[in-house]
Amino acid sequence: MAYLQDSTYGKNNVKFLKVKRDPANPQIHQVMEATVRVLFTGGFDVSFTKADNSVIIPTDTIKNTILVEAKQTEVFPIERFAAHLVKHFIGKYGWIETVTVHIEQVKWSKYEVNGQLQPHSFVKNGDEVRVCDLFAKRDGSFLLSGGVKGLTVLKSSGSMFHGYNVCDYTTLKPAWERILSTDVDLKYKYDSSKIGSIDQILKLADTGLFDKTFESSLKITLDRFALENSASVQATMFNMASDILETNSYVYNASYTLPNKHYILFDLSWKGLKNENELFYPSPHPNGLIKCTVGREPVAKL
Repeated sequence: MAYLQDSTYGKNNVKFLKVKRDPANPQIHQVMEATVRVLFTGGFDVSFTKADNSVIIPTDTIKNTILVEAKQTEVFPIERFAAHLVKHFIGKYGWIETVTVHIEQVKWSKYEVNGQLQPHSFVKNGDEVRVCDLFAKRDGSFLLSGGVKGLTVLKSSGSMFHGYNVCDYTTLKPAWERILSTDVDLKYKYDSSKIGSIDQILKLADTGLFDKTFESSLKITLDRFALENSASVQATMFNMASDILETNSYVYNASYTLPNKHYILFDLSWKGLKNENELFYPSPHPNGLIKCTVGREPVAKL
């Protein structure tokens, strides 16, 4: 006999851009461009096993809900909007057991013209997106995380790699100076017990906690990348994550996924030229892939 082991469904890639006007000066704007995914579990089994559609909330309805709620409520920061959507869906549909909300926010930054920051003109900052994930159950338990992905960084000095294991398959030469480049994928998980509840997410959002955590984590990532004389991607990412935990008391752990995007020094000796770390070949494939999660050591009980 076949049986339904697991299922979920919802709406993906719901996109909007919202303009927020300064109440004191409506010509000063903020913009949020976001992509939202909402997934449900709960009393939906009969829609799969019995062709009973009566329990299905159409995915078009989910899309409409996201857009209407984005119009009618505060969407800054994305953690706040995620919590609002969770409360709405669990409150409205009694057979939903869990809601998972994933939001990605494009980074638009204001820029200067003639020495003045423009009030409603923006430039897109590459492929970098701010990310939020909220998984919530009907019983009130939840898991919340934030982060950034698609942030591409490169430095042309201050990175080395030597002292690694060498065997009969090794051709890599030790490097005391090399290019280091990666696409940062950072996720930090919040301590649910410190936050307390979904309602408290809304309150903490209004205090600026989630914006401060994001900005702090981004600055730590960029500062440590630039300033550390990196012994390896592994060592640098551990130090980044440790700094995030030290700086942000609500963060439970921090995870990085960093591809090592190789830049290979051209051999120009055939031309009688020395290539002293000047001319490189970008070689995106294959690439190294390094991941780590750094958590807090448990406090010893007396």
